[in-house]
Amino acid sequence: MKNPASGFNVLRGFKSVVPPPPPPLADPRVQDYPLMQSPVPMTAILLCYLFFVLYLGPRIMANRKPFQLKEAMIVYNFLLVGLSIYIVYEFLMSGWATTYTWRCDAVDTSDSPQALRMVSVAWLFWFSKIIELMDTIFFVLRKKHGQITFLHIFHHSFMPWTWWWGVGYAPGGMGSFHAMVNSSVHVIMYFYYGLAAAGPRFQKFLWWKKYMTAIQLIQFVLVSLHATQYYFMDSCGYQFPTIIHLVWMYGTFFFILFSNFWVQAYVKGKRLPKQDETNMASVVLLRGMKPYCCSQISTFFLSLASTTLSHSFIVWLINFIPL
Repeated sequence: MKNPASGFNVLRGFKSVVPPPPPPLADPRVQDYPLMQSPVPMTAILLCYLFFVLYLGPRIMANRKPFQLKEAMIVYNFLLVGLSIYIVYEFLMSGWATTYTWRCDAVDTSDSPQALRMVSVAWLFWFSKIIELMDTIFFVLRKKHGQITFLHIFHHSFMPWTWWWGVGYAPGGMGSFHAMVNSSVHVIMYFYYGLAAAGPRFQKFLWWKKYMTAIQLIQFVLVSLHATQYYFMDSCGYQFPTIIHLVWMYGTFFFILFSNFWVQAYVKGKRLPKQDETNMASVVLLRGMKPYCCSQISTFFLSLASTTLSHSFIVWLINFIPL
């Protein structure tokens, strides 16, 4: 007679080959923050964002008049000014103006009030990137197709996806420098957008439009320089070198993209080339074709979704690649 226990042995053997569930986030202090339990909801939000701004939104608006949304945009932009000021202040008080050296600053993994304050503002910075997805949605609803460029889409989707991992593993330390700088720039940027949304009577105060891109370029230079010093230190106790590598690549890559925008808009005197494939929404509406860069971005984020399922790989990457 067959031993009934053999069935259990088979089950045990089956369970042994089933991969374990994804490990928890490296920093347990962020576990209770909204959307931080798994990368799946965050990735789903970004995929829905891409689907709307690249496909659904332009088709919904194709035969409709653009929404004005003046009051909503004024409120939205000035709320983001206030939020960005608060984030900068919290970053300063959590370390950058108190205990940090501005060189090799490790992540404080304790439960001290200041360390928890840094965790809180790191999450808030990430969540502000989710809020800022509304920038593109406003463009779609107002049919400002010239604003929906590859640079805009990539920046708005790449930042929140990568920063989710940053908050999950390294909320603070020298890797948070670019978040503080980015929020500082956004104080100026959304103040400009708020004035622009207020109407023609404020146009005389917007003479500094071209300097907005210059401020962005300065931001990326500062971020890259701050990260670069890591490579010239004899030793550094920062726990996640991979994040420094990614921050350096981020600063350099976006410096190149924004430099190209500067050349196209202010050196060559045109906002974007007429046939530029980066002008995604206008190509969708005017030609009825799916532009190449839309396909690129969609493919990129579909790959991010599949990477999300490989949570263990991300854990290994962040923890074990010091380079």
